[in-house]
Amino acid sequence: MVTVEFLGPIGHAPIEVEASTLVEVSEILKSNELLAPWLEGCAVAVNDVLVTERNFTLKEGDCISLLPPVCGG
Repeated sequence: MVTVEFLGPIGHAPIEVEASTLVEVSEILKSNELLAPWLEGCAVAVNDVLVTERNFTLKEGDCISLLPPVCGG
């Protein structure tokens, strides 16, 4: 199991999913109509390190964070 946390305005409680890659996590999240719109624009971190490789291999206990785009001044 890995934990997925949703930061900022996404406003969803963390969830645990069974996945071995970020692609698998993405497929799981796409099935949720509240989360699916956020997937394209979010940065992704695994254990607090930004990751851009979609086939990134996950380990038991990893924490995936979805970081939505921000703006400000």
